[in-house]
Amino acid sequence: MLGNFVYANPTKLYFGADALNSLNMELPKYGKNVVLVYGGGSIKKNGLYDAVTEILKDNGKNVSEIAGVMPNPTIEKLYDGMEIARNAKVDLILAVGGGSVCDYAKALSVSVNCPEDPWEKYYIKFDEPTCETIPVGCVLTMAGTGSEMNAGAVITNHKAKLKIGHVFADEKIMPRFSLLNPNYTMTLPKYQMCAGIYDIFNHICEQYFSGTDDNTSDYISEGLMQSLIHSSRIANANPQDYEARSNIMWTATWALNTLVAKGKSTDWMVHMLGQAVGAVTDATHGMTLAAVSLAYYHYILEAGLPKFVRFAENVWHVDPAGKTDKEIALAGLAAMESWMQELGLAMHLRELGATDDLIEDMVNATLILDGGYRILTKEDIRKILQASM
Repeated sequence: MLGNFVYANPTKLYFGADALNSLNMELPKYGKNVVLVYGGGSIKKNGLYDAVTEILKDNGKNVSEIAGVMPNPTIEKLYDGMEIARNAKVDLILAVGGGSVCDYAKALSVSVNCPEDPWEKYYIKFDEPTCETIPVGCVLTMAGTGSEMNAGAVITNHKAKLKIGHVFADEKIMPRFSLLNPNYTMTLPKYQMCAGIYDIFNHICEQYFSGTDDNTSDYISEGLMQSLIHSSRIANANPQDYEARSNIMWTATWALNTLVAKGKSTDWMVHMLGQAVGAVTDATHGMTLAAVSLAYYHYILEAGLPKFVRFAENVWHVDPAGKTDKEIALAGLAAMESWMQELGLAMHLRELGATDDLIEDMVNATLILDGGYRILTKEDIRKILQASM
């Protein structure tokens, strides 16, 4: 491993079928005023809303609500939530939902006491908070983003045609606690489950396809990818398989809680491309990643050939006998493509509503990062998006 790094993760996880009971252990640590954040109302249909609000009531909390957080939370929704949280004099933000709800809660955390415009400060300038932040807790209902154990928050600005994630540097932005019950993920539509699975997989890839040193993180990543592939096939055949869904949920957390990034450069260009697509089409995040990733990996393959060979052999068990390195690498991507098709992922942007006349908007919305095997130009991005159509 190369370089120097610091590792700390303050999020306390409660995992398993009884995880929600542990909310009683956490709530007394915070003040009286809780803002409950959730999405479109599915938690009311499955009984989770009633269970959470009963626990809040039993702990003597004053509860305000921010409902209707959308899959790609908007800056307008953030502004609305800031007003609610300020009026409530919030002491704790409790997110109940998937990754978008958790992301929104963290964006709210750094914005409630911020006198500046949060879009300009956090998503254009990428400044860090200088105000007092609000602690966040999560009750997770969807596996995918890893937002339950990291400091990332993605917000969409439709007027600017931008979808931008800010991973905050200060570990206090991470949720103080997260409750993970795999049973809560089983009410999701299969489409959302599979989108989440690919989001998990690509989180690992974004960190794996970078660097050339012998790095412990890459060995961990290969194990996580193999576990996810195995469990995804079981869950795809039987979405109610608790063991498979629990393994997927646990893998999602470790895919993006900063562990496998340590000692590495990291890529994240598939996410930049996918988020640009999401900003323009509002399509499901995991599906946007699926639609652009193969075109991107083919585009950078020769620049990172040794790692793509390793990926093929160690993750997809490609037999290297009689093959050149490039043939091995391509066989690995072919195996990955076959698995993606098996899950029913979106393989092209047209499936997500993208049209040729939107390509320039997507090009302009794509942030260029420098941690991968190639630093892309705008023309490179255009070619990748065209190949993804």
